[in-house]
Amino acid sequence: MIRLLIAEDQRMLRGALASLLALEDDIDIVAEVDNGRDAIEIIKTLKPDISLLDIEMPMMSGLEVAEEVKREGMDCRIIILTTFARPGYFERALKANVSGYLLKDGSIEELVAAIRNVMKGKKIYSQELMIASITEENPLTGKEIEILQLSARGKSTKDMAKILYLSPGTIRNYLSEINQKLGTKNRIEAIAVAEEKGWL
Repeated sequence: MIRLLIAEDQRMLRGALASLLALEDDIDIVAEVDNGRDAIEIIKTLKPDISLLDIEMPMMSGLEVAEEVKREGMDCRIIILTTFARPGYFERALKANVSGYLLKDGSIEELVAAIRNVMKGKKIYSQELMIASITEENPLTGKEIEILQLSARGKSTKDMAKILYLSPGTIRNYLSEINQKLGTKNRIEAIAVAEEKGWL
């Protein structure tokens, strides 16, 4: 029996998934939750074989849950469900060692097959998501991403310089380089582009 957790913040979709998957003889839904924080708690306490996670949920995203599961060495395979073919999301999913990364518009038969294959130790990734990832690589360095993340949290150049032990001039150089790479005019535009691509 495959013990499955469903984490999805849209109640109707979560209910539909649970109802359809519960019809399968070899799938047991151990819990349904609507946010990432609860998903982590369930993974720790009920230890499901597989967690089916929506990519965008309150408190913690599906990717953040996957990253924590990997970091903590929890024994749970992760399948991410998404409506977004964003290259940066797929990169993060691979780094978090997710077992499945699928688009929500697939059929229930495809999802059931993916769950069974993941249980056998296979990796199942949507071809469309893989192609989106290959065609657009993240041009930003780790430091540039860090600076954009701090900018997105409202930190000033002076704040960032203190946090990163750099001079304000160096921060300005980084921001200028980021704008050049992304073809943006300022940090607000750069944040918007990076978020849209899933690079932040």
